[in-house]
Amino acid sequence: MKLTVVGGGSTYTPELVDGFARLRDTLPVEELVLVDPAADRLDLVGGLARRIFAKQGHPGRIVTTGDLDAAVDGADAVLLQLRVGGQAARQQDETWPLQCGCVGQETTGAGGLAKALRTVPVVLDIAERVRRANPEAWIIDFTNPVGIVTRALLQAGHRAVGLCNVAIGLQRKFAALLGVAPSEVHLDHVGLNHLTWETGVRLGGPEGTDVLPRLLAEHGEAIAADLRLPRPLLDRLGTVPSYYLRYYYAHDQVVDELRTKPSRAAEVAAMERELLRMYGDPTLEEKPALLAKRGGAYYSEAAVDLAAALLGGGGSPYQVVNRTPIHF
Repeated sequence: MKLTVVGGGSTYTPELVDGFARLRDTLPVEELVLVDPAADRLDLVGGLARRIFAKQGHPGRIVTTGDLDAAVDGADAVLLQLRVGGQAARQQDETWPLQCGCVGQETTGAGGLAKALRTVPVVLDIAERVRRANPEAWIIDFTNPVGIVTRALLQAGHRAVGLCNVAIGLQRKFAALLGVAPSEVHLDHVGLNHLTWETGVRLGGPEGTDVLPRLLAEHGEAIAADLRLPRPLLDRLGTVPSYYLRYYYAHDQVVDELRTKPSRAAEVAAMERELLRMYGDPTLEEKPALLAKRGGAYYSEAAVDLAAALLGGGGSPYQVVNRTPIHF
């Protein structure tokens, strides 16, 4: 099995690589190709990726390249995690909307639209090259804004799905509150990433008992605090919204907050500089703790499970993705 990661020089890539290494029985990757135009970053990330595989005894081969066509040739699945314009462009997306009294954010609102306008043409070009290389390959999109980018891929007829970590994050949190394994929690998840709601939380599968009313009654304060939304809002909705919906439910409050603190782009840029310095350490053989602050909790588990389901090697029969229904 060959997987290709477009944007493989991202500082987030070691999180994915760690998941591929730990969950190799679920997704037996034989060749993992990291492709990125930034050769300096790719060398650092690729070196750590190889050390992670070696440390965990993964027999797969890791290839780094700047040649997209070679990278996607023969790939069974292509994961997209690119950022056109880098953190500098993200800084603009997060700041100029504030001058108009609007939320500055990379997935929603004016900033999200600006990112989409830069990103969609690039993604569609990549997807066409994937289709020429292997029409049967799946494209798994992590690239924000996921909803818009995935819609563009589907409208162009590509074999694509969009993946976000909101669902798996809430599944894990609900499981902890209920004292059960995450696999026992099935979500009735509606909306379009990143603007989604949990309308049901079922134990034991899609036909299981809905315990969402119990969760809200017994743990509403904790859930609301985690989402940074008022508890009465959850009670009125009778659902659990994605934390991204705070940009709408508490718009003015969020704008005031964003105006008084450094942008997320500035925070991530500083974090990336430190992470790249750490990745250059030849003795580092595992993802550093700092990476957890980069965002994307549980992405690797979600990506492995989805890719395994799509490629017929296992994975859960129920996946939360942006896509028309797929039957596994």
